[in-house]
Amino acid sequence: MNTRKHIHEEEFPVDVETLFELLHTPSSICQWWQAKSAIVLPQAGGTWAVTWGESVDDPDYISIATIREFEPPRRLVFSDYKYFVKGGELPFDADFITEFLVSPVAKGSSSLRVTQDGFPENPVADEFYEGCKIGWTNTFAGIRDFIGETPG
Repeated sequence: MNTRKHIHEEEFPVDVETLFELLHTPSSICQWWQAKSAIVLPQAGGTWAVTWGESVDDPDYISIATIREFEPPRRLVFSDYKYFVKGGELPFDADFITEFLVSPVAKGSSSLRVTQDGFPENPVADEFYEGCKIGWTNTFAGIRDFIGETPG
């Protein structure tokens, strides 16, 4: 199956260790991603699970992935996703891989690059693909708010 990927990258005024840590710390994930709950076993072969919605007992969305690669403080790769959407299932099959790459830019600042791969080229996946592009922009804004960066 032919697939496509989405890449989003931005610079943040924090060191690589700080930026990497917020990607796998449950309390941080709940704040910057506005999640209801997060469970993370931060190691290769570990689990990353996050829920969104009003109630932890009845979530609107659940995303669970295996942490395929865990290389602090630079690289984190998720695979083997399981999704739950209260409104129904995704209208396509996909084998998503998401890579988070943290790189130093200058003293006290770093770059976060997210590559999300595995979107089917089939038009049935277009809406989800476009939603993820918007979602990563919003997610990065949440990280900025979390670290206390003032835009501009």
